[in-house]
Amino acid sequence: MTTAPSAIDWQTIDTVLLDMDGTLLDLHFDNHFWLEHLPKRYAAIHKQDERHARSRLHKRLEQERGTLNWYCLDYWSEQLGLDIVELKQELKHLIALRPFVVEFLQQLRRGHQQVVVVTNAHRKGLKIKLDHTGLGKLVDKVVVSHDFRKPKEDPAFWHSMHAAHPFDRAKTLLIDDNSSVLASAQRYGIAHLLTMLQPDSHQAKRQQTSFPGIVHFDEIMPLQN
Repeated sequence: MTTAPSAIDWQTIDTVLLDMDGTLLDLHFDNHFWLEHLPKRYAAIHKQDERHARSRLHKRLEQERGTLNWYCLDYWSEQLGLDIVELKQELKHLIALRPFVVEFLQQLRRGHQQVVVVTNAHRKGLKIKLDHTGLGKLVDKVVVSHDFRKPKEDPAFWHSMHAAHPFDRAKTLLIDDNSSVLASAQRYGIAHLLTMLQPDSHQAKRQQTSFPGIVHFDEIMPLQN
């Protein structure tokens, strides 16, 4: 069931961990790339029927869901015989910050919170997005799960991240559109958890989520200092 978040007492939050795709960035870019653009280009390059290629790719992608391979552009380039980074460049005009992201991050950085992007994105894809949006300049640091060889869905990731980038679990807020990631973080002991109700602006708002959710960041905007 979807529930509204209780009011956040920002004075009790020292660290804000933010997912990137579907949280800070509109997930439409990624969904369109993997579900539409990649099958079309794969079929054209390998001279296959597009409908057959789409079905094959979707099944192959699902086999890796929740693993680090799912997010690894080098892995898929090798598996599919394509330059995934080059294909992503073809659609980079679709990469977009979600509404109120800039204002939200600016408000946080005026306060005492450490603001950290924590992403499963592969570094090559991450570079495209950071270059296109300037997101890296709006946060204190960007942590990439590939550096720890575990995705955020794996509880071992949080142990490794905490060791490398210490934070107080009781005073940390994580916002992520992936319920498996939030459940993993919850098991690790991160106290404050929120999800996104409409990660992809081209899809309907989600009606059922396991964690309290927001549509846009203006719903939890810290008070102006």
